[in-house]
Amino acid sequence: MIKKLISFCVILSICVLRVSALNDRSLSAECAVVLNVQTGEVLFSKNADMRHSMASTTKIMTALLAVESGKLQSEIVVSDDMLKVEGTSMGLVDGDSVSLNELVYGMMLSSGNDTANVTAFFLGDSIENFASMMNNRATEIGMKNTSFVTPSGLDADEHFSTAYDMALLGAAAVKNPKFVSVCSSESVSVTFGNPPYRRKLYNHNKLLNLYDGALGIKTGFTKKSGRCLVSYAKKDSAELVAVTLNAPDDWNDHIKMLDYGFLRLKECVVRPALPSKISVVGGVENSVSINVKPFVYSYLDSQNSYYRLFLDKFVYAPITSGTVVGYCEYYLNGAVVETQPIVVNESVQRM
Repeated sequence: MIKKLISFCVILSICVLRVSALNDRSLSAECAVVLNVQTGEVLFSKNADMRHSMASTTKIMTALLAVESGKLQSEIVVSDDMLKVEGTSMGLVDGDSVSLNELVYGMMLSSGNDTANVTAFFLGDSIENFASMMNNRATEIGMKNTSFVTPSGLDADEHFSTAYDMALLGAAAVKNPKFVSVCSSESVSVTFGNPPYRRKLYNHNKLLNLYDGALGIKTGFTKKSGRCLVSYAKKDSAELVAVTLNAPDDWNDHIKMLDYGFLRLKECVVRPALPSKISVVGGVENSVSINVKPFVYSYLDSQNSYYRLFLDKFVYAPITSGTVVGYCEYYLNGAVVETQPIVVNESVQRM
């Protein structure tokens, strides 16, 4: 049955909130950004658009492409050419059998340069082709001051990004539930080898234990870049991504930044004005009540938020509680950010 647009509502919210101080001197980081994931608002920045090497936080893009590929269950036989990379390793050797899914865990938990290289060869056939894939995805995300050369984050002359661009990447990545599931894992058991055997990987991200609400994302370090960190945290409806590049005291920097960001945000609850009931044809009752989950988001400045309801004019009995009879689209600044089903609250038998 074709749904009819029955409601259109615009909501603007304004309020005042006390905020603790944070300034450039409060942080050890050379470059820093705190970004509101839901709205894209920058809550704090320091040298946000300065080009800088970003070390293994690069693997956020490599892992995201792997997760988005639809090939996570694919088994890969590792060759010696794939492993010609220095630095951190998950422990892969020539001839090993490993799934792309396990490579993603190896990247995000163990920060394996070997896993990033194998992923690049599997998805792009070469490091160069995969770098093009990375840069194309960066353009889609809106990363305007970024150039990817290596899948692992090892230094290269034209391998750079900015704190703001890395925040955009983090915000895009955490919208993928699989990605969040991986980067928020403190440890995981994986099976690979020749023959495969089970072993355990541990997450290097200390914020998972240091900060209430932290859900990943990725650490990084080279001598050129210094300590780099992209983090994601959620409290109630608020979601923040924080980035530091060249931050000797990155853990404490992120605690300060996330605390500051969460304090600045206000919450808005959008409750659609649903009809109290929908008509039932051929039932022991002539109508049935309906409901939809409200949209809750957090913001810094007033946001143009609205919703659209698409609802059947009537339903035929019998109908069971929870049956979907329409849907609600929630918008922020003109873009759909969430879609929720409209369901009936109780069952109605046929007459």
